[in-house]
Amino acid sequence: MSRRQCNFSFPCLLYFSKYTLHSHLHVKKSLFFLLQSSLNVSMSSSLPPSATTRHLLVFPYPAQGHMLPLLDLTNHLASHGGFTITILVTPKTLPLLHPLLQTHPSIQTLVLPFPSHPKLPVGVEHVSHIGNHGNFAIVAALRQLHDPIVDWFNSHPSPPVAIISDFFLGWTQRLADHLQIPRVAFYAVSSLLIHVMNSCWVHIKTDHFSSSPVIEFSEIPKSPSFKKEQLPSLVKQYQDSDPDWNLLRDDVLANTSSWACVVDTFENLDLEYLDHLRKLWGEGRVFGVGPVHLIGATKDGRNPIRESSSEILTWLDKCPDDSVVYVCFGSQKQLSRQQLEALASALEKSGTRFVWVVKTIHQTDGRSNGIPVGFEDRVSDRGIVVKGWVPQTAILHHRAVGGFLSHCGWNSVVESIANGVMVLGWPMEADQFINARLLVEDLGVAVRVCEGANSVPESEELGKIIAESLSRDSSEKMKAKALKRKAVEAVRPNGSSWKDMQAFIDKLIQLPQN
Repeated sequence: MSRRQCNFSFPCLLYFSKYTLHSHLHVKKSLFFLLQSSLNVSMSSSLPPSATTRHLLVFPYPAQGHMLPLLDLTNHLASHGGFTITILVTPKTLPLLHPLLQTHPSIQTLVLPFPSHPKLPVGVEHVSHIGNHGNFAIVAALRQLHDPIVDWFNSHPSPPVAIISDFFLGWTQRLADHLQIPRVAFYAVSSLLIHVMNSCWVHIKTDHFSSSPVIEFSEIPKSPSFKKEQLPSLVKQYQDSDPDWNLLRDDVLANTSSWACVVDTFENLDLEYLDHLRKLWGEGRVFGVGPVHLIGATKDGRNPIRESSSEILTWLDKCPDDSVVYVCFGSQKQLSRQQLEALASALEKSGTRFVWVVKTIHQTDGRSNGIPVGFEDRVSDRGIVVKGWVPQTAILHHRAVGGFLSHCGWNSVVESIANGVMVLGWPMEADQFINARLLVEDLGVAVRVCEGANSVPESEELGKIIAESLSRDSSEKMKAKALKRKAVEAVRPNGSSWKDMQAFIDKLIQLPQN
């Protein structure tokens, strides 16, 4: 099958090493088809795309904060009508697509077996199964899908004309180059984080970087600086002596060679950093399209591809406006017993209404999963403790929620901003310290209440901050509400994100058919 020749001569933002793929990552074609047969690798439709549409392959990274925004983008592309879409997942992440597939039955799925890796327990296919420390092994494992994807592409009657993949899957740039099609890097992070992350990976081998307790980023607008322990988790874990870590470094920097870059942000959220990214990457390559979960949302703020029914919403209906603090630290972080007890004490002392989503620890010493015995009974008239999934976007949209005690993961940040909810920030790992800086110092829509993965807040002080944040119209609360209006305006016709989304779609539509 002949392929068109593509010559991508876009300027590379940063140094990018050439790839070397280790032999142990190679998956032979015969093994692929054996796995396809034995593990029910599925393609939901074998029909070739229409001659009037462009076939896109969407490849999310299996972490909640990465996957949901890319599915939101996919939802919008599917609604446009000019694209045939295939989403690549592994078996255990397939159920996360069900709301989207019900909304758009025409979307196809490519389900490939999750490759094994010596640093991953059997059965792990999603970051929530192992936590942030498993990102390195998950990225390394997914890299083994290169050859199965090539086999699928070569056997498809009308293969994709482009790949849209998460920035954690930077190796798909090499895949796209091999297939001679363009690749779009999707970032469910802030523009500031993109700058910090790329700079770290460029300079990580230097003596200055390895020896300095504080890293200054003078090339980034406002010249931010961060302590070494506040940098992205993968940067802190880097081991120069390990070839796989250097391969991951190349993966991240490969994103700068992508055909286009789509960011879940909007101009009023981090304009200086977004504009700087456009300047570095070149005209027509960077698109700020956020908040992507607002695209296609109904007037009541509900997103058709995200679950939104819950008893919690019924409980919130009975609460006064801005009277409830929502407490959640994402799908991955499990607090220690000391942290759970301090937080429970703070919520009790605050006297405020709350919804607390908690990943509990194993029951020991007669305690109830780390939550103090009797706590739930004592606060039952004004608080709910949830030990499972909740519809976070719908909760933050509810009129009763006036504050969000959060780890400052980007998905949570964007959802809180889009709903005008001020943040009580407790950054712990990953991109969270950088996001907290943006929220507190640049935007003034958050208050930092604690810091660090192992820190234990002083319960009396935290309870006081929670109570005060809900009882008065602070500058942070007012700025959060003002930023909400700008977020909504951004995705409306002629808003900044609306224009960028239109420009991105136009760029895709101009691609030649295979």
